[in-house]
Amino acid sequence: VRDKMRAELEYGLKREAQGKATVKMLPTYVCGTPDGTEKGKFLALDLGGTNFRVLLVKIKSGRKRSVQMYNKIFAIPLEIMQGTGEELFDHIVQCIAEFLEYMGIKGACLPLGFTFSFPCRQASIDKGTLVGWTKGFKATDCEGEDVVDMLREAIRRRNEFDLDIVAVVNDTVGTMMTCGYEDPNCEIGLIAGTGSNVCYMEDMKNIEIVEGNEGKMCINTEWGAFGDNGCIDHIRTKYDREVDEGSLNPGKQRYEKMTSGMYLGEIVRQILIDLTKQGLLFRGHISESLRKRGIFETKFLSQIESDRLALLQVRRILQQLGLDSTCEDSIIVKEVCGVVSRRAARLCGAGLAAIVEKKRENRGVEHLQITVGVDGTLYKLHPHFSTVLRETVKELAPQCDVTFLLSEDGSGKGAALITAVAKRLHNIDKYLYAMRLSDETLLDVMARFRREMKNGLSRDFNPTAAVKMLPTFVRSIPDGSEKGDFIALDLGGSYFRILRVKVSHEKKQTVQMESEIYNTPEDIMHGSGTRLFDHVAECLGDFMEKQQIKDKKLPVGFTFSFPCRQTKLDEGILITWTKRFKASGVEGADVVKLLNKAIKKRGDYDADIMAVVNDTVGTMMTCGFDDQRCEVGLIIGTGTNACYMEEMRHIDLVEGDEGRMCINTEWGAFGDDGSLEDIRTEFDREIDRGSLNPGKQLFEKMVSGLYMGELVRLILVKMAKEGLLFEGRITPELLTKGKFETKHVSAIENDSESKEILTRLGVEPSHEDCIAVQHVCTIVSFRSANLVASTLGAILNQLRDNKGVGRLRTTVGVDGSLYKMHPQYARRLHKTTRRLVPDSEVRFLLSESGSGKGAAMVTAVAYRLAEQHRLIDETLAEFKLTHEQLLQVKKRMRAEMEAGLKKKTHDTAKVKMLPTFVRSTPDGTGSATGFPVWGLVRLSRSGATSCAKEISLLPCAGCWLPGPSKVTA
Repeated sequence: VRDKMRAELEYGLKREAQGKATVKMLPTYVCGTPDGTEKGKFLALDLGGTNFRVLLVKIKSGRKRSVQMYNKIFAIPLEIMQGTGEELFDHIVQCIAEFLEYMGIKGACLPLGFTFSFPCRQASIDKGTLVGWTKGFKATDCEGEDVVDMLREAIRRRNEFDLDIVAVVNDTVGTMMTCGYEDPNCEIGLIAGTGSNVCYMEDMKNIEIVEGNEGKMCINTEWGAFGDNGCIDHIRTKYDREVDEGSLNPGKQRYEKMTSGMYLGEIVRQILIDLTKQGLLFRGHISESLRKRGIFETKFLSQIESDRLALLQVRRILQQLGLDSTCEDSIIVKEVCGVVSRRAARLCGAGLAAIVEKKRENRGVEHLQITVGVDGTLYKLHPHFSTVLRETVKELAPQCDVTFLLSEDGSGKGAALITAVAKRLHNIDKYLYAMRLSDETLLDVMARFRREMKNGLSRDFNPTAAVKMLPTFVRSIPDGSEKGDFIALDLGGSYFRILRVKVSHEKKQTVQMESEIYNTPEDIMHGSGTRLFDHVAECLGDFMEKQQIKDKKLPVGFTFSFPCRQTKLDEGILITWTKRFKASGVEGADVVKLLNKAIKKRGDYDADIMAVVNDTVGTMMTCGFDDQRCEVGLIIGTGTNACYMEEMRHIDLVEGDEGRMCINTEWGAFGDDGSLEDIRTEFDREIDRGSLNPGKQLFEKMVSGLYMGELVRLILVKMAKEGLLFEGRITPELLTKGKFETKHVSAIENDSESKEILTRLGVEPSHEDCIAVQHVCTIVSFRSANLVASTLGAILNQLRDNKGVGRLRTTVGVDGSLYKMHPQYARRLHKTTRRLVPDSEVRFLLSESGSGKGAAMVTAVAYRLAEQHRLIDETLAEFKLTHEQLLQVKKRMRAEMEAGLKKKTHDTAKVKMLPTFVRSTPDGTGSATGFPVWGLVRLSRSGATSCAKEISLLPCAGCWLPGPSKVTA
């Protein structure tokens, strides 16, 4: 049972299991247990049986944290439980109205948490669609409906008060949260009462049906339906089947019917009837009372099994039930009750062992210490159930030390605590709502970018396109035959890198690299172009001197990570600066010529610059060296960009239709034409206004590392001004642009140094502040990964369509500090990409050597191709004749023709000049009548001739005509 439960838990978490799994594993959107900072007044509703409870919960935080509760219990009559949904919710609202009036708070609009102890499918914490009724409820028109909407509608119908319904939760979740307030180690909630169910905190990375990978979320297992697929039929007895067949929902909740208080008494009754029929009880007489369904309640099991109860008292209980029993009957009945309740506890223990073992494996520990919060009458009141349950868990999960904590306050307190947590996050989310992008929105962004790609590739639309789709003249990735000694330059940020790359062939191709990093000061980045390229040339000279290669003229590849327009591989016209660079006199100029000029000015070394490439191209080529299926390069760091191999037939900007060429998309400018205005936020606009290039690179400003920290800082400032953070304190450090860096976002999301980082901003953050800031960082970085996934998805779809395949298999080479250093970014990007483009099998390959190696590989490919062309030219050189040689041939031919025409020299002439006795060409006036035709008739293409006679052509052997035919001559 433990192993089968584990398999069902795993299956229920998978995307393909939705609608098929018996153990539903429903996400609750409760993403954490209480941390002690919760505070405020809350209303809680608890609906899960024949009694409905309304509570007012006052939570105080701080050193003297406390929870005060006031509640009132209302009955739910059977006719309401099994009437219409409207009647049920009107009754609930009537009870709420009475309670509010009783407490004198009818005019207050309090946050409300709704404990609804039935299987619900949730899309958010305040939405719950009822999957199916259990525990005797059968109200019509509710299954498949949102119970929160039904409650809101009932409140509107009454029109006496208003409530802010923040959360709907299951009773197991409420129990876990109640116990979690007392014990932070509590991550499992168990109900063992009228019904049976468990919830637990699952790692988000394991929940395929919910977006996101970071953190945890509470999963409501709804394990009562375990076995509905027949997997435990081998342990079900005929008595279980009889109980099931006589229930309101035959064939459903089979595990619950073997373990919960609602059915144990009925199982005992069925066994007693069978034993009586066999003459083993009550002298073989089945009384009328024993024939009544429900007469033997579970509370009687608890009483009969009590160790303190003498057989005489057991006999009295049986007599109260109309059963005339002997002492021997009492012993048998007590044994039956013990076996049935022990089996229930053992089965619950087996299921719980599966969950605690899963928790242990999730954490990756040898030994797990964990607390289970428990509620329910069976666990509380039965004399042996809790002991047998604990023993079974210990037996079946020996590596787990499980503490059971009884919920004294019920699940209502838990609902209030969940409401407190959700309310706090709700206040944060109102600022971040626009940054939460649905899959529908991401697919729309993907379609927009695909259109931009098409415009950029078109000769007609490219001049006005925001996404420039620049040809790079790189036509292939390395094929493994490259070799040589190369220099690679890598300029794209505040650091300038120079590499010496040796590619050699022995048994297999190897690459050796030596590199040096040089600083690019701010004044040079913002000075003149001459100063910038003099600095590059100076660094190159220093490197060549250290490598002792100043006397060699090595091929050079130049990674220049800015938008350039190219007409050949060794030319790059800078379109515009990005990433804080502003050197004057470079935009519109060829950076290769500027660098060559700076090198010649020095005069102490020479360099052969064979290729200028973008960093994305360099990344693709680096990864392409290791995986020849790599056809996309992606940068997610200080800036962001992508390149890919496009079919030549789609590139209007370059002549030729054969083969492929790498296209540098320059997607950082996506949205510069206004196409992303509907998803940009006030914070994005503020970032743009304060940048060096307002109105440009708008997509890059939403997703890249250069701007992510600043986005978070702006959000924190606004929240602090609103009093939602730092008790409203705003420090000079918090107001300083650039003070909150993207590396701080990574550290905070890694759940480390949050307090230290915020303290350096001059604030004294509470634990609640740290959690809120972590939430902000998560939302901002998650949006970045989602947006990059949508644009990458457009490229993958283009590749798939180009190849005309149903499923694309490809590799994406990736580089960039944000991708490498952020703890969750890569996993989020991978997961979202695969969700948006399900018909692509994508491998993400991290570039370990950076784009500099890629520039060397582009140069190596160019060098290989140039060497191949040189050898071919040498071979074919003799076939290439000069003008002078052709004139000489003409002169010699003329002399030979003259010799062939003369009688004296005719016999010795090489060119014989033979007479044919044909004295003229046709002039169109001759007649062919009466002359036989011996040879080929030449037909006019137009069919028009001066005579229109039919001539019979008789085929001879080998003639090209198929047979006698008539033609017009």
